Amino acid sequence: MPERRTIAVAGVTSTGCETNVENALKNVPGVRRVEADHGDESVEVVVDGDQRIGDAVYDAGYEFVG
Repeated sequence: MPERRTIAVAGVTSTGCETNVENALKNVPGVRRVEADHGDESVEVVVDGDQRIGDAVYDAGYEFVG
């Protein structure tokens, strides 16, 4: 069953950052939907199961806060 999560991601400060994070997370198997918001440095993700979201955020150059 898909789960919706909102996570804090430090460093997402522009629309370009939103795109970078969204693209990184879209490549994680099991991620169904991603929407980043630089206004509050958060990312909403719909994912199947417990995926490695934090790793993908880090690899894109941002800090997964939680």
